[in-house]
Amino acid sequence: MRGDSAGSIPDLEPTMFATNYPPHESYDELFLPEGGPRLAAARVTRFLDTMSHDELQSRQRDAETDIRTSGITFAVYEQEAPIDRQWPFDIIPRVISAGEWRSIELGLKQRLQALNLFIDDLYNEQKVVRDGIFPQSVLESSPRYLTECRGVKPRFGSWAHISGSDLVRDRDGTVYVLEDNLRVPSGVSYMLENRTVTKRVFPELFEHQHVQPVDGYTSRLYDLLLSLAPTSVMAPTIVLLTPGVYNSAYFEHCYLAQHMGIELVEGRDLVVDSDDCVYMKTIEGLEQVHVIYRRVDDAFLDPEVFNPGSLLGCAGLMRAWKSGNVTIVNAPGAGVADDKWVYSYVPDLTRYYRGQDATLPNVPTFRLVDATERAHVLGDLRKFVVKPANEAGGYGVLVGASASTEELQRCHEDVMRNPRNWVAQPIIQLSTAPTLCGDKLEPRHLDLRPFILSGEKHYVTRGGLTRVALQRGSLIVNSSQGGGSKDTWVVED
Repeated sequence: MRGDSAGSIPDLEPTMFATNYPPHESYDELFLPEGGPRLAAARVTRFLDTMSHDELQSRQRDAETDIRTSGITFAVYEQEAPIDRQWPFDIIPRVISAGEWRSIELGLKQRLQALNLFIDDLYNEQKVVRDGIFPQSVLESSPRYLTECRGVKPRFGSWAHISGSDLVRDRDGTVYVLEDNLRVPSGVSYMLENRTVTKRVFPELFEHQHVQPVDGYTSRLYDLLLSLAPTSVMAPTIVLLTPGVYNSAYFEHCYLAQHMGIELVEGRDLVVDSDDCVYMKTIEGLEQVHVIYRRVDDAFLDPEVFNPGSLLGCAGLMRAWKSGNVTIVNAPGAGVADDKWVYSYVPDLTRYYRGQDATLPNVPTFRLVDATERAHVLGDLRKFVVKPANEAGGYGVLVGASASTEELQRCHEDVMRNPRNWVAQPIIQLSTAPTLCGDKLEPRHLDLRPFILSGEKHYVTRGGLTRVALQRGSLIVNSSQGGGSKDTWVVED
């Protein structure tokens, strides 16, 4: 899907704000190549044009103070010890037109419908394998396919109830899906906090244009969780299961539990009784739990079934789930589609399950078990991004253009050792947006993670979490790898 490459009106000449912005080769989210603002960003750039650089920096400091006093943090791991850091935020918003967003929203709904049908098929009839659309060998080698989930039929046929698809825009304005996050996607609390901080820092901007709201997300999430409770339950008890305070997304776990008015629990707070029901320990005794929004990975969810040494989950959860006495969100086993090999098949899966071409394209992806594709990629690694198939957070990714000779050699050896564990994609010149970098305004590459709720109906956030590579020229936007964020505005045309 391609954005509005013109997107301007004749009287929108370059502003002083644009004049102070260095030339950029990538597609810029706010400015046209000739310097004028894109139509959707015109009011923002006109307003910023009235502000001196000193005032912009002052408001940036106000935002950082607000984030610090609000305790908005994320954890990174250094030498295996978690360290809380202040959430990195840039005050200049990323702007998308409502017209373009409607197309993106439809494409995301289509994609999640196909992925949920695919997951449900894999754990039941496996028609997609029998019909030759998805290879049996790929399924058998998937580390995230859980045979313990065979035969389960979740309500509404939904396995990945909460997902976050990462979107990028190429130099020509085309929006691609870069990857799907279907296990325990994180970042939505930062999307919501980014909006809160921006309203405090730039209240004037919200007075003069309609920025579509994002603050209804937690209400919609709560309604989704309610709808997924066992049908026999009139007043379900819902909890959020966290790995605990040392998890990198613990701030988000607390945020969501508080805003939905549900209990935040750890595995030690739950018990599964002989009746295969889940109970929460309270000062008044045991209380039955009907829906668990889990932020614990499959491998640690139930020591009876998976990792026997896990202290993060609760023994018997899988029994209770398969008995229909509790709903687990996202469903165990949904991660089978959170595999970059599966990602490469999504256009085929969309045609197979939906009878439609995917409206949001994939980035071209090379499957490195194929000898021809492997030789093509390894012949010139500097032209590709090479990714492990089942890692997250940007870990293990090699960007060939900026890699050292030693890193390229190590990647070559890793691929040859286990080609099933790797895919490769041509380097996408991610779009940029103006970002305050010290005392300068500079273009920085970014992506976008909208969040999709899937149940009886589908809901897509209006915009999402824009992540920014704060290092000049870097394409790695993950906060764990030194990235930052921006507020994302979907504005009426």
